Amino acid sequence: MYHSVGDCSDDPYRVTVTPDRLERQLDWLGRRGLTGVSMAALLAARGRGRGRGLVGLTFDDGYADFVEHALPRLRRRGFGATLFVLPGRLGGDNAWDPLGPRKPLLTAEGIRHAAAEGVEIGSHGLTHVDLTTADDLTLKRETAESRAALTELTGAPVDGFCYPYGTVDRRAVDAVRDAGYDYACAIDPGPLGGRLALPRVHIGQNDGAVRLFLKHRLHRLRRRPVEGL
Repeated sequence: MYHSVGDCSDDPYRVTVTPDRLERQLDWLGRRGLTGVSMAALLAARGRGRGRGLVGLTFDDGYADFVEHALPRLRRRGFGATLFVLPGRLGGDNAWDPLGPRKPLLTAEGIRHAAAEGVEIGSHGLTHVDLTTADDLTLKRETAESRAALTELTGAPVDGFCYPYGTVDRRAVDAVRDAGYDYACAIDPGPLGGRLALPRVHIGQNDGAVRLFLKHRLHRLRRRPVEGL
């Protein structure tokens, strides 16, 4: 689970890695015979019993720096990824974060460019709302309407959803299912599980070789959410 790729000198929520750090982390995967893929590709491969050696790479929030810094590094290695975006904030910024710098988000053109380069586009909701505290109307808008908007924007099916802040409960899962998504990513879903509450490992600027090794090995045991995401 990645977010922004750029300057991390002011990063109170630990959501940024520098381009050089990302490059070293991707190389770490490659040296171990691991290939980064989109979540859709990972789940499809696992369904065929061929998921060994594949790692799902996700980038939340749809920061504009994905196209500049992450996409070229993924392409050079033949890696795929899933980009979870906010169609209700196209060309805006991370206004939901009270601290830290304002980071620009991708425009519709930027999202279409990423999709044309083979990146899977998924929904992160319309506007980055905690679904566990949303009323019924907001919950439907953030799930169903965001999927419809992205399908129209990209001209392709949108199968993946990512819970904002990683927060998820049964009501949110039911809304995602009702909206027609095939899978959904959380951070630590607690007692929830299955394709609509997939756990992920947060990767940050401090994750060098040793920390990556431990996170890779201990992923199945990890149950602590990451503050601020």
